[in-house]
Amino acid sequence: MARNNRTNDMPMSWSDWNIDPVRLLEVFVYDPQAPLIFSSGLFLWLFAGFAVIYLLLRHHTTARLLFVTAFSYYFYYKSSGWYLLLLALVTVSDFLIARRMDRCRTPWKRKAWVTLSLMVNLGLLCYFKYTNFLGECWASLTGGTFTAWDIFLPVGISFFTFQSLSYTLDVYRRQIQPLTCLLDYAFYVSFFPQLVAGPIVRARDFLPQIRQPLFVSREMFGRGVFLIFCGLFKKAVISDYISINFVERVFDNPALYSGVENLLGVYGYALQIYCDFSGYSDMAIGLALLLGFHFNENFRSPYKSASVTEFWRRWHISLSTWLRDYLYISLGGNRKGKLRQYLNLIITMFLGGLWHGASWNFVLWGMLHGVALAVHKFWMQLTGRPKGWQSGGIRRVLGVLVTFHFVCFCWIFFRHADFSGAMAMLRQIFTDFHPELFPQWLAGYGKVCLLMVLGFVLHFLPDRWEQAALQKTTALPLVGKAVLLVILIYVVIQMKSADIQPFIYFQF
Repeated sequence: MARNNRTNDMPMSWSDWNIDPVRLLEVFVYDPQAPLIFSSGLFLWLFAGFAVIYLLLRHHTTARLLFVTAFSYYFYYKSSGWYLLLLALVTVSDFLIARRMDRCRTPWKRKAWVTLSLMVNLGLLCYFKYTNFLGECWASLTGGTFTAWDIFLPVGISFFTFQSLSYTLDVYRRQIQPLTCLLDYAFYVSFFPQLVAGPIVRARDFLPQIRQPLFVSREMFGRGVFLIFCGLFKKAVISDYISINFVERVFDNPALYSGVENLLGVYGYALQIYCDFSGYSDMAIGLALLLGFHFNENFRSPYKSASVTEFWRRWHISLSTWLRDYLYISLGGNRKGKLRQYLNLIITMFLGGLWHGASWNFVLWGMLHGVALAVHKFWMQLTGRPKGWQSGGIRRVLGVLVTFHFVCFCWIFFRHADFSGAMAMLRQIFTDFHPELFPQWLAGYGKVCLLMVLGFVLHFLPDRWEQAALQKTTALPLVGKAVLLVILIYVVIQMKSADIQPFIYFQF
């Protein structure tokens, strides 16, 4: 009996809890096959612990900024491993460049410093994203051969380099004053909600918020929960399910499917990429609100657009406005004549396509949108319609249908890795349509069809309905909001048929 008592009094070990400490440690170490994303279970647990400490530090501004920055760097480590050193390099270099540039009074010296910032950021971007692409292009032009290098693409490098560039360019233009504290700038660049897949947060919008007293109003909390709910539903329920169970199958082997199935696959991809990326943006904006920070809107029901111009005012707004303010205007915008304006639009979208990836398909996608923007601008000027004019009635309905199908056509080139795959899909759509197979598709892909219909219906609902849902969510007590999230997590678990899919825009 005494021996048993001594045994019972002994402290419990890892084995008593059936926990392998090695396996537990591996969970917190970078895994290239499972980058950390908002819809993963691990992030939910990490964020729960993060929130507790964050609240404890709410009255200690510097300590809170330091803690969030450290967590953000860990978040990026879980996404890209030790490539987080690139994030540190960009942060430190642009912080020092901006301060040195601000002290310069000679115009050519200021240009030299901002050029250095461009070289650092775009140099990193070119090496990690475009080395193999440029090597292949050079080899094809010279008739030589090129063996692709094994270069890892750090997650979100396009986003944090563009975000940091907005800071140095704004300082160069004297639109903002440079920060004097490295911690503040590190907090801005690395803030984890938008770090790996946007939105691209401008320094002029975010910097004034950094040292403000922490305050989360009832409206901010309610809107944050609502956006997280919507984003998680878009990403983990709609996007992941239709991608795994239909869209990927069609795009990987378009010749195996009829034209009507290929067309439905294109519609599915249009919904998938929207739900995936706007869902991520919603979660990022919602998380920022829960932490007391405001991000600008990044998506505004883009498929409701009646023109390509309107589409780019609604789609990936943080990127389109970045390209407009820092590239299109720098090229001359509309200040150097009509022909130059059209050319500037095409060049801007050409580079916007190249920003998405090192592929001629991305270039073609950007060029198609650039030409469409130029044609629409020419038509508006030819008909004498003022800037911002929008059609109404049946004309707008037709405009929405035409714009949506043009965008879908462009998505074909965006999604395929090469030109031949895109042409194979188009060939099936135009030469092997067979609409009589639609009932068979419907019988085999019932859940996919249901989610696609649900996704598009929710997308095209009037904006006032979304505002009403937001107000009802905000009015719920804390328990009610928690119940909503629990229900959604349960639905996600039930719908999940494979490992959580990474965000599409992780590749950018």
